[in-house]
Amino acid sequence: MVTSPASAVPRLVIAAPSSGSGKTTVATGLMAALAGRGLAVSPHKVGPDYIDPGYHALATGRVGRNLDAYLCGPELVGPLFLHGAQGCDIAVVEGVMGLYDGAAGEGELASTAQVAKLLRAPVVLVVDASSQSRSVAALVHGFVSWDPEVRIGGVILNKVASDRHEVLLREAVDSVGVPVLGVLRRAPQVDVPARHLGLVPVAERGSEAVDAVTAMGAQVAAGCDLEALVGLARAAGPLPGGSAPWTPGPVPTHRPSRSVKKSKPRLAVAGGAAFTFSYAEHTELLAAAGAEVVTFDPLRDEELPEGTTGLVIGGGFPEVYAAELSANEPLRKSVAELALSGAPVAAECAGLLYLCRELDGLPMCGVLDAAARMSERLTLGYRDAVAVSDSALAGAGTRMRGHEFHRTVVEPGAGAAPAWGMRAPERRVEGFVERGVHASYLHTHWAAEPGVARRFVERCRTS
Repeated sequence: MVTSPASAVPRLVIAAPSSGSGKTTVATGLMAALAGRGLAVSPHKVGPDYIDPGYHALATGRVGRNLDAYLCGPELVGPLFLHGAQGCDIAVVEGVMGLYDGAAGEGELASTAQVAKLLRAPVVLVVDASSQSRSVAALVHGFVSWDPEVRIGGVILNKVASDRHEVLLREAVDSVGVPVLGVLRRAPQVDVPARHLGLVPVAERGSEAVDAVTAMGAQVAAGCDLEALVGLARAAGPLPGGSAPWTPGPVPTHRPSRSVKKSKPRLAVAGGAAFTFSYAEHTELLAAAGAEVVTFDPLRDEELPEGTTGLVIGGGFPEVYAAELSANEPLRKSVAELALSGAPVAAECAGLLYLCRELDGLPMCGVLDAAARMSERLTLGYRDAVAVSDSALAGAGTRMRGHEFHRTVVEPGAGAAPAWGMRAPERRVEGFVERGVHASYLHTHWAAEPGVARRFVERCRTS
């Protein structure tokens, strides 16, 4: 059963009063349970999180996609959602933080509530009931009544201790007039280890991640009313404003050329366990701009893919694999040679660290005359930035919004030609533009400014 038109795909938002309530367990488990019933499930995540979508992909067999009203603007939330949901029977959107929490000092911007309203999607509230009984009624009532435009269609009670506890909770929620769509007991087998306010990525856990997702699916299938949840999703109706799916653009058709390099530049994108932070739309934009996109694993591959004319190194946890990255000296030399030749290189966060001279005293690629080290301080938050220097990625003056998330420090923090000037929440310059290299801590979503992908591919074609 594929819904038509595309703008009317059944959808649910899984939210919670606060972080740690069990959103990821319920959202991932629901995706797995619905996929287990033969439905094509489109997985989505509110906010800049790269890790939860990896678990969503395991559950559904489809790429997990982010919906971030700060990075991309509210106007792109619907189109990006429809792009990911094409051909699916149902979509499940996992929220971020608490339902009404968004970008600091920006009201509802980038909150789960805002995304739910933009999608006209019913919300299922996951409540950690481990330390309350009748008080859950006041909590649910408050979330239901806070914003009348947010439709909370049901509650899933998580971490319920006993049958008696369940009875008390159900009686309390019934008094609010909100249906209980599921009750989940404590289940250690669904727990996922965390790091830096997030889960450990799927790529680092292998079969353990698969087992955890399977357990989540079984728990949700056993403890939730799947028919009622699907019925609620089907009641969402069309998206507002006649939204059409986002597209990365038409794939260019170049005339045959004597120079393969000029007709179709070959872009190598870092992957593997050390570099798991990337948005699917980035590679789609690069391909649509005319590039051949190939992936490589800096932990295992000793050379860049043959014919590489440009390099993209995204985020991840390189500090976890610093010794292995350092030990792969042949690849480090290959990366350095490409960068020093002037070829375009775009590096974000982990990619920045990899290009440094060293990380925690271990040799890295040495492309940048800077040293990186782990820090006790977590740097986290949205940023409003402007490109300070012309680069292969962005022309000076290009404005973009981004997100920082790291426990490392790079010294110096900026080169002679910085990458970005931060406009908010604090004014400073950051990152490096050297030769064809653009390296920075800032994670950006290129769908907000497709010109950066086109510019990067064109530089790869002509460099």
